[in-house]
Amino acid sequence: MSEHNVHTSEGHGHEEHAGLSRGKIWKVFGILLLITVIEFIIALWAIPGGHITQHIGNYIYIALTLLKAFYIVAYFMHLKYEKLGLQLALTVSFIFIIYFIVLMLIEGGFIFHHSQNF
Repeated sequence: MSEHNVHTSEGHGHEEHAGLSRGKIWKVFGILLLITVIEFIIALWAIPGGHITQHIGNYIYIALTLLKAFYIVAYFMHLKYEKLGLQLALTVSFIFIIYFIVLMLIEGGFIFHHSQNF
């Protein structure tokens, strides 16, 4: 009766995630921290100091945020260790999301500049 409750890791697929060690987790954490520090430097020093414009800063924010999203999804949500079909499905969806973000920025700027004439 007690042999029914024996738990093994054979059927759970933990060997697929063996590449995600503590060192790798800390490396990804360091990369995410570095990206966040760069975002804060841009927000608190570069844009207010006039080193870059707000327009350029927005595009840098979006690029850095998408890079952070990639690291979070790939390593902490284990997408890097999934099958190729799921990776492709999510990547294509992600590309469409990026396209719609760019489209909304363009259209939002157009509406903002042309609504001031009314």
